Amino acid sequence: MIKKLSYYIGCLWCLMACTIENDIPYPLVEGAIVAIEVEGQRAGTDGQSVEATINAKERTVTLFVNDSVDISRLKIKRLEISDNATLTPDSAACVDVKNFPTIGFAALNELTSTANTRMDFSEPVTFTIHTYQDYEWTVKVTQIVNREIDVVNQIGDAVIDTYSRKVVIYVSTEQSLRNLQVNKMYLGGEFGRVEPDPTTITDYSAPVEFYVRTSWETTMSKWTVYVYQQASSTTTANAFAMVTKAYLNGKIQSGKTPVIEYKTQNSSTWNTLAAANVTTSGTSFSATLTGLKASTTYQYRVTVDGEAGEEKTFATAAAVPLENGSLDSWSKNESNSKLWQPWAEGAESFWDTGNRGATTVGDSNSIPTPETCNGSGNAAALESKWIVLKFAAGNIFTGTYKKTDGTNGVLGFGRPFTSFPSKLRVNYKYHCATVDKVGDDAMAHLKGKPDSCQIYIALTDWDEPLEIRTRPSERQLFDPNDKHVIAYGQVTHGVSIPNWTQRDIELEYRYTNRTPKYILIVASSSKYGDYFTGGTGSKLWLDNLELIYD
Repeated sequence: MIKKLSYYIGCLWCLMACTIENDIPYPLVEGAIVAIEVEGQRAGTDGQSVEATINAKERTVTLFVNDSVDISRLKIKRLEISDNATLTPDSAACVDVKNFPTIGFAALNELTSTANTRMDFSEPVTFTIHTYQDYEWTVKVTQIVNREIDVVNQIGDAVIDTYSRKVVIYVSTEQSLRNLQVNKMYLGGEFGRVEPDPTTITDYSAPVEFYVRTSWETTMSKWTVYVYQQASSTTTANAFAMVTKAYLNGKIQSGKTPVIEYKTQNSSTWNTLAAANVTTSGTSFSATLTGLKASTTYQYRVTVDGEAGEEKTFATAAAVPLENGSLDSWSKNESNSKLWQPWAEGAESFWDTGNRGATTVGDSNSIPTPETCNGSGNAAALESKWIVLKFAAGNIFTGTYKKTDGTNGVLGFGRPFTSFPSKLRVNYKYHCATVDKVGDDAMAHLKGKPDSCQIYIALTDWDEPLEIRTRPSERQLFDPNDKHVIAYGQVTHGVSIPNWTQRDIELEYRYTNRTPKYILIVASSSKYGDYFTGGTGSKLWLDNLELIYD
């Protein structure tokens, strides 16, 4: 009895000691910038989205603004951060640090009338997001000043020196310098001011002085414009070929009309591209050749004023089929009989699922089924389930399941791929359950609403497969607006589709001069499965996926 009493007293003392010292660690809650918007926001010149690019892993935000705003006094219109977090801005960058909000906001009208969100973004700015820990984020804003010049019979791009404030323009020898028509001369940017109006000045036989200011400057600066005649007018052209298309672009004398001709390398007859498919703007032209054959070498040339230019060649890419797109091939893992794998026994994997995570505490929720769209082979049955500890959406993706981190998955998204499909053809049906599991506070508004399935495809030029982490404290997911995404398409459904349905998911190409390195296809029975949110019993059947080239 004395021993037992001593034991209980010891346990009680330990509990009291823990209470007194308060040594229970704080939970790990990631502090993040969720969304940001500033005045004058625009897309970058390299095809970036208008939306800010947020890199959760690096804790960086990148965005672009036009030349209508003063980047040294840029107003933030929206700054959303993690739930229940607070923020501290870079005090040196704030125009009025005392009145800068310490909480996130979705719109300026949520703030008090004295709030001031203007900051100097001439250099990258830091924000510290506070939860139980502190997280430092860096926001970089790049201003694009659109100094565009277009004069009649111009040759090549104008040379613009912003340091010396001098501009050199070349025109053809047939163009009189005393009677030059200026279509456009944005020396102060698209939103700036130039005096006198360059379009009213016609004599450029001698250097012409203009007074210029950007939209945010209060004083005018003197600029000097020089126009020279150039003896030769060389037309240049480059081609970027896909599978059934090729994109041409080049330089031409302003005011001239390029005629594009092309043929297969072994043909003796040239085809002329319709003028409607050729676009000219100042000294630049672009064109799109369609209806080409895969894996074929073509010749092309640009004719101006009846004079044919240099003959060049390009080769179209191969129409590469999607590996195991039928989803017929499945196997059981040798060491785990509960683990279904979407590849044949002994074969190399191309697809994978989250089954390795699910089978740590339950059964596979992405499995083969003989219930197919055409009555033969197998299809994939992806079901959302509550598996002992948490919600798990049925899923399948091109890539590999790398490891399980606690009850969370670490995935490698993407498989090597270098072709250019135009569509992903899928056959699917869906049973939509009501969202009854919410694993993230940000998704609480979805509870009680219909679940959604999602299928998407992306072509990317990552240097390596994208690592996906679902652990909330270090969550890193696929971002469709990632600058490495060359083409993207998706379909999402929030209603049941009881019968097999065929659909083509169109790929929207954001870049027509970059070759993919990876293909990513993802299908999930619950769109927000990465946030452990969805409806128990939602089920997506998927069969006969095919890449279309047209």
